[in-house]
Amino acid sequence: MESRTTSRRNFLSLSMGLPLGAALAACGSSGPTQTGAGGTAAATGDAGGGATYWYLSTQPQEGVRTRTMERFNKANPNGKITGTTFQNDAFKTKIKTAIGAGQAPTLIWGWGGGGLRSYVQAGQVEDLTSWFDQNAALKDKLFPSSFGAATIEGKVYAMPCETMQPIVLYYDKRAFEKIGAQPPQSWGDIMDLVPKFNAKGIAPFSLGGQSRWTNMMWLEFLFDRQGGPEIFQAVFDGEKDAWNNPVAIDALGKMQELIKANGFIKGFSSITADSNADQALLYTGKAAMMLHGGWTYGSMSTDGGDFVSGGNLGYMNFPPIDGGKGDPGNTVGNPGQYIAISSKATAEQKEIAKKFFSTELMGDTAVKEWVGTGAVPIVKGANAQFAGSKDADFLNFVYDIAVNAKTFAQSWDQALSPTAAEVLLDNISKLFQLSISPKEFATNMNAVIGK
Repeated sequence: MESRTTSRRNFLSLSMGLPLGAALAACGSSGPTQTGAGGTAAATGDAGGGATYWYLSTQPQEGVRTRTMERFNKANPNGKITGTTFQNDAFKTKIKTAIGAGQAPTLIWGWGGGGLRSYVQAGQVEDLTSWFDQNAALKDKLFPSSFGAATIEGKVYAMPCETMQPIVLYYDKRAFEKIGAQPPQSWGDIMDLVPKFNAKGIAPFSLGGQSRWTNMMWLEFLFDRQGGPEIFQAVFDGEKDAWNNPVAIDALGKMQELIKANGFIKGFSSITADSNADQALLYTGKAAMMLHGGWTYGSMSTDGGDFVSGGNLGYMNFPPIDGGKGDPGNTVGNPGQYIAISSKATAEQKEIAKKFFSTELMGDTAVKEWVGTGAVPIVKGANAQFAGSKDADFLNFVYDIAVNAKTFAQSWDQALSPTAAEVLLDNISKLFQLSISPKEFATNMNAVIGK
């Protein structure tokens, strides 16, 4: 693999000097279903001349995406977009297959990073660099850091869009009241809280472990808090045996210590995040805490009864590790969501896609709707709309994390190539099931560095 450094791919988005940091991609829950104009044609990537658009189906995010598309179609009756929604994992499989077969939708929704790089290397997506140069006002409207994961070898291949959503440590205030404790201020506090919650019949942490990427979020923070962003940066840069770093081995060991201490809900490996089952465990009082994406705030607010509106949900950045070298202000996530344009699309379809980018995708109405879901759009000045929101406290919390983070790192499975990411997720699952040791994990992952 060609070495990829921060200067070329901006894996570590340094927020100093930038208005904001980056974003974490929302993850979906159901599908596929067709929306908008064109019916089932969308499932094949062919809309009979119009453009096609595949995206994730979780609510409330799906609703914003669909309404944004519908507004565009109403304003452009002669150049419509047909949408199809998919569950997260189904989407990843379907889009890879479609692109490989030359049958991709016109608009390819995704997370940027390693996945986008693979599309670029295969010549499957349009180079948008000159288009953004010609639409400088649109580019300037978005946070500069959001372009990092859209840029491959100095060229822009995707439109940054939607929201910034760091990984957040959520907690149920009611659970802490039951054990007479405060939220953890260090890793040591986390380990001390585990037996106290278990003694009360409350799982310390909820986790949708079957989904695998939820487990990964724990390791992302442990690596960062223990040794700083440089630890994974070495993996990203393709350094030989980077996973054998003593700091990495120690972080992997800490992870298994928490698992062995019954830090997670019993049966976590059979619980799915795509069904929002992990969130339900938190807002129904069965678990005290949950490490998850910023997007889950919106779904917990929608599905959790009065859990959020009643002031029972707490949230914080991941605490430091005693003796760790990482900055506790750092966070992890993905620098926005991204939409590329298929290079196989017709000239007409490409023009429809670009018009969608420049008008409705991150237009004023879409920005307001994203704020309404309890998320922070990647548009400069979006915080001006927080004051009237019932979710103002959470929105400002997310905004402040991004503003103050010296490093806002992209999620591992999106930063790496699809091949390496799949091996990563598989080995993370095994690590959490205690079927491999930290050293075995490192050996397995070293074997795919650069692939």
